[in-house]
Amino acid sequence: MDTWESLKRDCAGCRGCSLAETRHNLVFGVGNAQAEVMLIGEGPGEQEDLQGIPFVGPAGKLLDDMLEMIDLDRQKVYIANIVKCRPPRNRDPLNVEQEACRPWLDRQIALVNPKIIVCLGRIAAMALIREDFRITREHGQWFDRDGRRLMATYHPSALLRDVDKRPEAFMDLRALRKEIKAVCSRTY
Repeated sequence: MDTWESLKRDCAGCRGCSLAETRHNLVFGVGNAQAEVMLIGEGPGEQEDLQGIPFVGPAGKLLDDMLEMIDLDRQKVYIANIVKCRPPRNRDPLNVEQEACRPWLDRQIALVNPKIIVCLGRIAAMALIREDFRITREHGQWFDRDGRRLMATYHPSALLRDVDKRPEAFMDLRALRKEIKAVCSRTY
C-alpha cells in the first residue's frame, strides 16, 4: 500500500525520462491529501522548478484567485501535474515524458481519491479525458471516468495570455462550484 512519503521518495528517484536530468526540484504536488477536488496541470514551469511547488508565479497567483472566487484554496484541494519535472523552455511535455510520469500521477490520484478532477489546460485534458480533447470547444463539460467527475478549463497561463477567455473560465468555475455541491460530501 502506497503512502505519501514512499510515493514522493520513489518519484524523486525517477529517471524514467530525460526531464529528470535538468530539473532543479521535483514538483510533486501540494494541498489537501484527502481532498475531494483535485486539479491537474501539464507540468512545472521555471518558478515551479525552482521552488518545487506547482502553480507559483503569475499563473499560480491567477489560479489562487480563481479558486478564491468559488470559496476554495490550496488547503481544500490537491494540485499536481501530469509531469513532475520542468520541460525545457516550458515547452509542452512530450508523450514519452507524460507516459514516464503517468504512474506517479495515477498513484497520486489513488491516494487522494478525489470525486472531482479538474484538468487545467489542453495537455491535462488530453491525458485524462480523451486524446482528441478540444479545450476551446469542450471546456466546462463534465465527463465520467473511473467513478470520478472530470472537467477541463483553460490553463491559468493561457488566461494570462488571452484575457478574452476569462469569462469562459469563470463559467467553468461556476460549473465546478455547482458540481462540488452536488457530489462532494464535505462543505467547501
